[in-house]
Amino acid sequence: MQGPLTSFFWSGDAIRSRSVSDVVLSDTLAVPPPPDRLTADWARDIAERLDLAPGDVEALPLARARMRWPDYRRCVQAVSDWTHALGLTSVIAAADVALMACRGARYHHDGAQYGSAAFCNLFLSEDRGLDLHFPVAGRRIPLTRGTVVIFDTGQPHAVIRRGRSGFDAADFRIREDDTQVFLTWELPIEDADLARALHVVFDTAPSDAPQLDSEQLWMEGAPAMLCAESGRWLSRTP
Repeated sequence: MQGPLTSFFWSGDAIRSRSVSDVVLSDTLAVPPPPDRLTADWARDIAERLDLAPGDVEALPLARARMRWPDYRRCVQAVSDWTHALGLTSVIAAADVALMACRGARYHHDGAQYGSAAFCNLFLSEDRGLDLHFPVAGRRIPLTRGTVVIFDTGQPHAVIRRGRSGFDAADFRIREDDTQVFLTWELPIEDADLARALHVVFDTAPSDAPQLDSEQLWMEGAPAMLCAESGRWLSRTP
């Protein structure tokens, strides 16, 4: 089931509505590999502290990583230069950044928590046979070191095994090196240049927005439901 999506998001003290973009901006940047001792730290954290199950996405400690990562600034600068070339002149410098790890990712959207943002992700791990899949946009992006993407938080996405048509937890129970580590920035969706690049239209449901008190993602007038294995929208009819 497909239909027009509406994101209801916090804009200051009020809920505002907008369209959900199916645009995915992507490239592969030349970024240096993280040092071996840092990747060893990440592997230990993932195995012992996070205990990632297939499909999990969790945060790693960025402040500690920066102390052992001499090329961190080069990675950030590479993303900043890329966004500048896209006409997004200030979004990275002003955005919050986090360090994340995933062992695959089930199909999901982040519109109920981050409707006021787009995500910019820079993947730091080597190619491990995984793709970032956007089923609505019809995009599959091989994940390798330097893969960078910007996308609407309301757009469904997943990290799946290359060659597969959906997410299957069994695909991540055989190998121990199937995790991906990435930096992620929350970019303000109301930034004029970003909204233009993603073709976002604001105030698409002005009568519904004042009635809500939380961020939500709607499809055809009701909260949207997504299948975590296939990425398909689910019908609410019996």
